[in-house]
Amino acid sequence: MKQQLISILVCPEDKSKLALTISEENETEVLSGDLTCTECGTIYPINEGIPNLLPRSIRDL
Repeated sequence: MKQQLISILVCPEDKSKLALTISEENETEVLSGDLTCTECGTIYPINEGIPNLLPRSIRDL
């Protein structure tokens, strides 16, 4: 995931801003980490550079 995308991504649950926590990155991308909603606290993982922004109700199926 390109770090610049954080400015346009929002929480799918309540449309609030997301905070980025980086676990691993390279010169151009965030490879792993989390996106956390600043309002509801829902955590969306980033794995292999791909953010999983599915709502919790769908993700847990």
